[in-house]
Amino acid sequence: MPVTDRIPVHTASPYTVTVGRNILRESGRWLSELHAPCTVMLVTDDTVNALYADTVDAALSAVGFRVLRFVFSHGEASKTMTTLVTLLEYMAENALTRTDVIVALGGGVVSDLAGFAAAVYLRGISHVTIPTTLLAAVDAAVGGKTGVDLAAGKNLAGAFKQPLGVLCDIDTFATLPLSEYRNGMAETIKTAMLCDDALFCVLEDTDTCDLSAAVARCIRYKAQVVAQDEHDRGLRQLLNFGHTVGHAIEQCSNFTLAHGQAVAIGMAVIARAAVQRGLCETDTAKRLVRTLKAHGLPTDNPYSVAELTAAALRDKKRHGDRLSLVVPRAVGNCALHDIPAEQLAQWITEGSIE
Repeated sequence: MPVTDRIPVHTASPYTVTVGRNILRESGRWLSELHAPCTVMLVTDDTVNALYADTVDAALSAVGFRVLRFVFSHGEASKTMTTLVTLLEYMAENALTRTDVIVALGGGVVSDLAGFAAAVYLRGISHVTIPTTLLAAVDAAVGGKTGVDLAAGKNLAGAFKQPLGVLCDIDTFATLPLSEYRNGMAETIKTAMLCDDALFCVLEDTDTCDLSAAVARCIRYKAQVVAQDEHDRGLRQLLNFGHTVGHAIEQCSNFTLAHGQAVAIGMAVIARAAVQRGLCETDTAKRLVRTLKAHGLPTDNPYSVAELTAAALRDKKRHGDRLSLVVPRAVGNCALHDIPAEQLAQWITEGSIE
């Protein structure tokens, strides 16, 4: 198997993220090293189903797995309790047991939904994740956060459920629409802002970025953070840079704005507000906004302060009457900044001014 990197994730149930090129056809052999032959529920969306599901199905069947397939409509609109219950009923109808496995093949929506199903079906069965988008590879597929959206907000129902393993074939990103690739770049830029000025410098030069190396670096950083704070009680909250405002933007747009676009705006808003408050270097915010724009990502807030504040204060990241914002100090250096919830509107106001 032409592997680029194997990255261990030292959670309570440890696993490895395997990164490489042209390795999707090896997914059967890969899974057989993690689990004995059994029934596999291959969960994917209609877009990925047409591109890659047959390859994975054939690879799994070739080494003795019995493969069932559950396909749902692509997009955030499907990340609901309704889709989750339909999947659970399908698994029950086909008599899956605790010795069987869910395979999540696709982007972040697939990863979140399938992982949540694995967490709650029979009080927990094993699952693996095969991300096919840049966003899923650097974010959703690693760390064990699973869930679905509720009418009141994004990811308000979910569970922590670590996979048996993650298989990331960089070549699958070649079929991404440009808009979806840009969504993934938002999370990649976010990671560079958190931990690595050298990676950020690479991302600033859009012509020379080594995608394989960038993906591996992001996964390695997230693995390091998750190992120290698996259940998101402290350090892991740094990974929410841009997400407090970003999730609110998604909600206000009725999810017509994609996650990466919303997070890009959220990062820009917080960085500009942090400059106004003397918490962030002016050049840091300018570099961030310039790099986001270079990758085709938006940085302007399209909603009113009142709309965003109301949506953000319904988010799960709020703790009573306080919330933690992730504030950039410099490129590669961010910190948690605890504020009273009532101050969020002023942060959004200050950050919405170019």
